[in-house]
Amino acid sequence: MQHTAKLFAAAMLAVVSATLVQPGSAGAQTGHASWYALTSRTASGERCNPNAMTAAHRSLPFGTKVRVTNLHNGRAAVVRINDRGPFVRGRIIDVTRAAAQKLGFRGRGTARVKVEVLK
Repeated sequence: MQHTAKLFAAAMLAVVSATLVQPGSAGAQTGHASWYALTSRTASGERCNPNAMTAAHRSLPFGTKVRVTNLHNGRAAVVRINDRGPFVRGRIIDVTRAAAQKLGFRGRGTARVKVEVLK
């Protein structure tokens, strides 16, 4: 039983390590992005501004700047992480309405993207 628990813990650590995006890493995170236009407080305490270039990510530190690239059309935007989420399976980042507009998926609601941490 103890051996099984150790194997499970090691497997979980590998999954978490593989999904985190580290500054300066060669890898990037890919998945789906969505957008939101709330004006409530974010997890960082700021008021969400739909016209700002900000985003929600599950694990990156607040203040981290990332380049989000729409894999369908190649358009990219730099956003600052100031919130937590998304909490929908398969989505890796929620961007503001302004960022979605720049990325060219505001009308569709979601897009397949690549997220890269900037130094």
